[in-house]
Amino acid sequence: MKSVQFEQVCPIFRIFDIDKAKEFYLDYLGFQCDWEHRFAENMPLYMQVSRGNLVLHLSEHHGDGSPGANIFVRMQGIDSLHQEISSRKYRFLRPGIETQSWGRVLAVIDPFGNRIQFCEGPHDE
Repeated sequence: MKSVQFEQVCPIFRIFDIDKAKEFYLDYLGFQCDWEHRFAENMPLYMQVSRGNLVLHLSEHHGDGSPGANIFVRMQGIDSLHQEISSRKYRFLRPGIETQSWGRVLAVIDPFGNRIQFCEGPHDE
């Protein structure tokens, strides 16, 4: 019998507008679209985006989640990420880096109310 081993976590965020989702995740945050799926032409979109080891699923399907989800992502290079997204002049969001006791946090909220907290902890530097 194999021992229990967890693999990658892949959060599913609910989205309502494909163009706004692509503008935020691809153009602003620098993710790439790995694939898109629809059961039929007029059905909701389900897509995977990724950047490095961070993989997210974005879904228009009603049953896949509720807007307002919140994920916490441990990372390295938070200053570089902040500089990169700040240079993109996304008009709906200008996040800063906040220092907390658990690390430095850069929080972004997508157009659908989903929040990603990027964190570089003291042990990560």
